[in-house]
Amino acid sequence: MKNNRIESIDLLRGIVMVLMALDHTRAFLHYDSYFFSPTDISQTTVPLFITRFITHFCAPVFVFLAGTSAYLSGRRKNKKELSTWLIKRGVWLVIFELTIVQFVWQFQLDYAMNVLQVIWVLGVSMIFLAAFIYVPKRLMITVSLIVIFGHNALDGFEPETWNGLWTILHLQAPIVTKYFAIMVFYPLVPWVFVMPLGYHFGVLYTQDFDPRVRKKYLIYLGLIAIGLFFIIRALNFYGDPNSWSNFESLTSTILSFMNVSKYPPSLLYLLITLGPSILLLAFVENWKGRIHHAIVIIGRVPFFFYVVHLFVIHLVALIIATIMGFSPRLMVIELFISLTKSLQGFGFNLVVVYILAIAITLTIYPLCKWFWKYKNNNRDKWWLSYL
Repeated sequence: MKNNRIESIDLLRGIVMVLMALDHTRAFLHYDSYFFSPTDISQTTVPLFITRFITHFCAPVFVFLAGTSAYLSGRRKNKKELSTWLIKRGVWLVIFELTIVQFVWQFQLDYAMNVLQVIWVLGVSMIFLAAFIYVPKRLMITVSLIVIFGHNALDGFEPETWNGLWTILHLQAPIVTKYFAIMVFYPLVPWVFVMPLGYHFGVLYTQDFDPRVRKKYLIYLGLIAIGLFFIIRALNFYGDPNSWSNFESLTSTILSFMNVSKYPPSLLYLLITLGPSILLLAFVENWKGRIHHAIVIIGRVPFFFYVVHLFVIHLVALIIATIMGFSPRLMVIELFISLTKSLQGFGFNLVVVYILAIAITLTIYPLCKWFWKYKNNNRDKWWLSYL
């Protein structure tokens, strides 16, 4: 532990941020991104599917570890102080989603279309967590597990009256009004119940907790989640809105088996992302080296990295599109509207996408290192805690 931070948690967070950069580079710059989903078994390739699948880990780890960080931060505060801080930070994140984050995604602030993504759900989850920290630990864990394991029973349910509220709670869908539209990429359920699990997970990382016992718990929790995924998925009747199918090709069957729903996150999606992530934490506490250190630095400033990497990737896509003779307008908002033949011929193959993602991450790293040092040397500046 350095600077009162837990490096294994920063490392995991850094890993998922690097994977997020890969996913967003693919979304903007892969030549098939605008025409079909990388998880469409009928059209995808194994490398493309795997590239998308490994980036599934980003959002669950982001939300789960935000809860863990809140727990560890709360060790230095009383519950009232922590609750107030969570509400302030949550409201700030929602505002930031609808302003700065929306701008770096779209390169314009046209509130005719508002997109609610991971920063929004982080903010609202923190607001809920501000209340949940007062709920007895065992009850809160029980309720969270019931919702996470049970919410897929509501798949397909779409009420005729309060459908806008239901969309915010449990659907990936647009809400259209006379004056504006809201695209809900991240509905609240079950995300707001993932964060409390991460919060109580933080007890494993208190200073007086035996590291050997922690490792055992992490291994057990990780293996149980992975085991449950394979058992429930094999039964093929619950846990994800998309059932898997047998194909003539074994490879396609395996891809179908592993193809789980992120929007909203299904039970199986959360099991196969959080399970391996928790298992990884069991084995990385003593990792060292230059690459390890660099990834830890990124994991210490995830919000900063998130905003900067989106801006850089989007700017690179706009420049490349202009050089290749496409209208820059297509790189402003088109990504969020529809798949379009206007971008036929734009983009690169997957190898180039990986190279670009690595190059962009390496370019951003010095900024992350500078920002972490600035934060570390200016702890008296209260506003830095919101970045």
